[in-house]
Amino acid sequence: MADGGNTCFRIFLILLNTFGAAASLALFALAIWVAVDGYELYPISGVSGKDDIFAGAWIAIFTGFAFFCTTVFGILAVVKSSRLLVLLYLILMFIIFIFECASCITAATHRDYLVGNSNLVKKQMLKYYADDSFAGQQITVTWNRVMREVECCGADRPQDWIDYNSTFRMTYGTTYPWPQQCCKRLSSFEVADVEGCKAGLASTLFTKGCFDHIESVFSRYTWAVSWYGFSVLMFMFWLMLLTMGYYLMI
Repeated sequence: MADGGNTCFRIFLILLNTFGAAASLALFALAIWVAVDGYELYPISGVSGKDDIFAGAWIAIFTGFAFFCTTVFGILAVVKSSRLLVLLYLILMFIIFIFECASCITAATHRDYLVGNSNLVKKQMLKYYADDSFAGQQITVTWNRVMREVECCGADRPQDWIDYNSTFRMTYGTTYPWPQQCCKRLSSFEVADVEGCKAGLASTLFTKGCFDHIESVFSRYTWAVSWYGFSVLMFMFWLMLLTMGYYLMI
């Protein structure tokens, strides 16, 4: 009877490790997606020096793959019923667990600092947009693409360019109250109504701000690295506890 219960427990642990391997591969893939930055918004976090979401993603790439390899090793350890292999498995899992905790906490805490509100993004935009420095070139290219693709203007609204001092205003004066990327365009990509856009007519100007889009992207990145990472950690925690129980049985 005891042998039968032990066998069932071993099968249960094998199934849990198999599920853990699949969850680890998903974490690995999500972390790669964040690190690649398909939305190309890294300059906004990089220039501010708050790129810890991406640092967390690189850690999660390592931990996701490491968890996968270790859970596969765990299946072997359970099948072999070796106390030494199970102990090694538990040690490796604990080390990886610590690294993944660091990844999740890093991404979650710095997301709130970066896009908790629009102030940091707005200040950065006003300071670096149209600036000749390398950081300015990165920010200018990023904001031009966002405003064009998302059809938005400024962080909160087009008036951001008017209400605050900015490098753009110092560079271009009153020729344009806001960048031309804020103006609606024809299918040929030419500005539809230059004078109307300068005057701020709603029919010729993108009137919504870009911050909602930026906040949404970084929230998705944080969910992928941090919140999904936390769920993997919770699963691995119970898996380690059950494996400890198995270690005491063999």
